Amino acid sequence: MMSARHFLSMMDYTPDELVGMIRRGIELKDLRNRGVLFEPLRGRVLAMIFEKSSTRTRVSFEAGMIQLGGQAIFLSPRDTQLGRGEPIADGARVMSRMVDAVMIRTFAHSNLIEFAANSRVPVINGLSDDLHPCQLLADMQTFLEHRGSIKGKTVAWIGDGNNMCNSYIEAAIQFDFKLRVACPEGYEPNPQFLALAGDRVTLTRDPREAVRGAHLISTDVWTSMGQEEEAAKRIALFKPFQVTRELLELAAEDVLFMHCLPAHRGEEISEDLLDDARSVAWDQAENRLHAQKALLEFLVAPAYQPA
Repeated sequence: MMSARHFLSMMDYTPDELVGMIRRGIELKDLRNRGVLFEPLRGRVLAMIFEKSSTRTRVSFEAGMIQLGGQAIFLSPRDTQLGRGEPIADGARVMSRMVDAVMIRTFAHSNLIEFAANSRVPVINGLSDDLHPCQLLADMQTFLEHRGSIKGKTVAWIGDGNNMCNSYIEAAIQFDFKLRVACPEGYEPNPQFLALAGDRVTLTRDPREAVRGAHLISTDVWTSMGQEEEAAKRIALFKPFQVTRELLELAAEDVLFMHCLPAHRGEEISEDLLDDARSVAWDQAENRLHAQKALLEFLVAPAYQPA
């Protein structure tokens, strides 16, 4: 019964499956742009559990399900017993009897693992404190659209070694690129992910060194949800890690800049960076929709047997 495939991490799939998924995302994007109705998930339901607030994750999953012919149920922290009162395992057993997939945006990654272990339908990580794999599908799709294969290329991550950085490390393994991480001391990515990546990932304290010759530069806010009380300290510490147009000049001539948004202009990026011709942040944000539709089709459609 518990044989459903989940998407909790980039490591849950083979590299071929991941590349296939982002190529499918590009096809689904083309169908939508041409106004072609394509509804393989008619009658299917996605439950979306949010412990953290969200703009892009909610809109992309909800719109994606509707466009594929299905529906999504939004459950805010006020609407579920996840993590308080009812055990996660019990919630998973009940909910997975009623819906066709569950997307969860939570704090502790262990919540996802426990939910998935007790779910009879696919569980998708919509973000946890450890990882943000759906965002990486969108980022990899965006790079493929603009520059072709990322295999063998150099990527620079500038700033906090957070869940996004951890997912970039997993992507470096799965998509076979080199990753340089520039972060202040004490804000390194999770050692278990670094250990997994071996010499694919290098750590530096110097953003200039990290971006030299890079084909893709990515960053994120310095203060993530739940860390607000550290904001002033972080802003002072991370100041030298701001990504600017000048910093991009040190990268490869055809460098792309990405930011998973929301952005704090004047902090992790200069005020004008999202308007730079090298920034593809808006394409990247839109691709959350298309990449996740490919993921939903992959996870949910095969189970559908019309009467």
